[in-house]
Amino acid sequence: MLEQVEPDVHLVASLLTLSKVIPEKTKDTARMVVRKVVEELERKLANPLIQAVHGSLNRATRNYRPKQNEIDWDRTIRLNLKNYLPEKRTIIAERLVGHGHKRSSLRDIVLCVDQSGSMASSMVYAGIFGAVLATLKAVSTRMVVFDTAVVDLTEDLQDPVDLLFGTQLGGGTDINRALTYCQQIISRPSQTILVLITDLYEGGDSQSMLRRAAELVSSGVQVVCLLALSDQGAPSYDKHHAAALAKLGIPAFACTPELFPELMAAAIQQQDLNLWAASNEIVTTRSES
Repeated sequence: MLEQVEPDVHLVASLLTLSKVIPEKTKDTARMVVRKVVEELERKLANPLIQAVHGSLNRATRNYRPKQNEIDWDRTIRLNLKNYLPEKRTIIAERLVGHGHKRSSLRDIVLCVDQSGSMASSMVYAGIFGAVLATLKAVSTRMVVFDTAVVDLTEDLQDPVDLLFGTQLGGGTDINRALTYCQQIISRPSQTILVLITDLYEGGDSQSMLRRAAELVSSGVQVVCLLALSDQGAPSYDKHHAAALAKLGIPAFACTPELFPELMAAAIQQQDLNLWAASNEIVTTRSES
């Protein structure tokens, strides 16, 4: 039957949910189905994400007060062509453009994904986006999944199929434990974007979860909560927790896979993500008065 059906994200989510009980003789076929869907989605989604991230990093790090050894002469000349003096055969460089300060990575991105059963489709898309981001040297990407336990799947990002089969969809939810782990692995808070993908139905300590989120924000981490990363629109989610996060300055909304590249670009440029969401007709959660 698996060889005959038309595979899609929902079938992949179902296979991952059932991965622990699929008979051994069927697992190779299941992996083949998952790989087919993953490769098709990568072809569709990889280029927009790569272009959006590269473009936003270039804009975020562009240096208009460079030292002499940092001047980007090609961009400087093109910017000042209007100041060409024919009689002197030279260009007056009114504005200089620099390469900026190069570092091993310009942004650290942590994808922290709820792997409870209701988040299955979001887990599939998050795994694919994580694998694409991991190919970019300009960003450092970590992939963390959680239920009542936390698993760091960063080492599996080179193969999204292996990564997805490393998840264990279903079970409970302990967001506080996941945020605690993320807080421990973040070394450059002001350069870090933490994307928390969860419907916020916390099965652990809610007050500790909110306190941990507040600590991340106050340390300089840019936190965004995606209530879903799927084509299915607004999901069922804990509205009280979403409002509490909004009060901390953490936007909470659902996002489609097609808009995720733009979201990451906006986050890298440190735009107001509530305004970004509104411009894309996405309803965000408001804080409770």
